[in-house]
Amino acid sequence: MVKISRIYTRTGDDGSTGLLGNVRVHKESPRVTAYGDLDELNAAIGSVRTALRTTPVQGLDEKLEFLQQRIFDVGAILAAPPGQSHASLPSLSTGDITRLEHWIDELVNGLPVLQSFVLPGGDEINSRLHIARTICRRAERSVLTLHRIEPLPAELLQFINRASDLLFAMARHAAHAQGAIEYLWLPGKKSDTSLS
Repeated sequence: MVKISRIYTRTGDDGSTGLLGNVRVHKESPRVTAYGDLDELNAAIGSVRTALRTTPVQGLDEKLEFLQQRIFDVGAILAAPPGQSHASLPSLSTGDITRLEHWIDELVNGLPVLQSFVLPGGDEINSRLHIARTICRRAERSVLTLHRIEPLPAELLQFINRASDLLFAMARHAAHAQGAIEYLWLPGKKSDTSLS
């Protein structure tokens, strides 16, 4: 386990931050950007879990907890300098990816087939899940930017990609489970003229 005894260290005042093994890099480096975006994703998922306390959707909290734990694992992997491995670091497996795929299939089973793209909204849980999904997509882009410079494990890339798919499936499932409206994109639809 990690032991954190201090909140501030003053070592980052020069614009650098520490990776595992006392390696220092600039805070705007692709590696720090990638795990920073994952940290934001984790916070967004935590916001969904908090909202689920007042508006529960069966089975989502457990899946989101797993997702949070594994996303933090991915962040820890990215916090290791390239080419270095540490015995304490977690790893991702194809089983993790298969689990997400199974959950996606389970969540969309029985939902109406989409005839258009979904517009986020309709209820609070749906909205928060879509916010998490878009952050996940941004995190995926950041991870891929890093991957172009320093190759990353294939499982890590696949996991982040499936995570955003899972959040999308959860958003659809949550809307239908609560009887909420699922907004769809209507290409070229004009605004109500009374609003202009």
